[in-house]
Amino acid sequence: MGVVPSLDGELAVDDVAAVVGPRTRLVAVTAASNLIGTRPDVPALASVAHEVGAQLYVDGVHATAHVPTDVPASGADFWVCSPYKFLGPHLGVLGARPSILAPLRPWKLVPSTDSVPERFELGTLPYELLAGTTAAVDFLADLAAVESAATRRDRLVSSFEALQAYEDTMLGWLEPRIRALPGVTVYSNARRRTPTLLFTSAHVPAQAIRAALAQRGVNAPAGSFYAWEPSHHLGLGAEGGVRVGLAPYSDQSDVERLIDGLIAVLT
Repeated sequence: MGVVPSLDGELAVDDVAAVVGPRTRLVAVTAASNLIGTRPDVPALASVAHEVGAQLYVDGVHATAHVPTDVPASGADFWVCSPYKFLGPHLGVLGARPSILAPLRPWKLVPSTDSVPERFELGTLPYELLAGTTAAVDFLADLAAVESAATRRDRLVSSFEALQAYEDTMLGWLEPRIRALPGVTVYSNARRRTPTLLFTSAHVPAQAIRAALAQRGVNAPAGSFYAWEPSHHLGLGAEGGVRVGLAPYSDQSDVERLIDGLIAVLT
């Protein structure tokens, strides 16, 4: 197994190409880092994988909540995500063409169906979670619906394009002010990324910043967020850093409260 570290938060396509070859069967990559927000060029990585006969497995958990998602256009053979990131319940989602899933033989109960995709399910489906997921998708589709959007897919694309522009605008308010704080190091430096900022202070531990912000009504968690390898690669270890993320319900007043809290804690 080959692992490709990122440099300055970027994941270079050439670096991935250098570690794949005729024996490679699966290339796994994130569509967006939940630690620092980096968004690799997934279609280019799909081309790298497919050129050697490998499949591409994409962790889309963080990306699916922030940018328009088109799995066929991405070139991904497998795309996984969870609705909890886009205002829905905790539920696992795996998207793949039936022709790719059909040869895979998971362990299952003998009497359970062998049909695809049902053979990958664990018995009775979680209908209440599926209903919650449908409600979340419908809500997002109507965030910025336009009259010309005939289908729910069209409405989703329109809403996510508006959402991405809105979050980028808020990030433009937030990022330079965080970078200007004394003793702060920001690790979210990729050219393409979600509205996610990971930072540390030279003077105040990450967990102390989190706790102080929480007392001021600001939820900015701290840690490695299960991104164990990237956190250690960045020299942050298990402690990680403070992560600030923007969402559809964030507004300028939230940004101001965060900055005011950070000024109080760090200066």
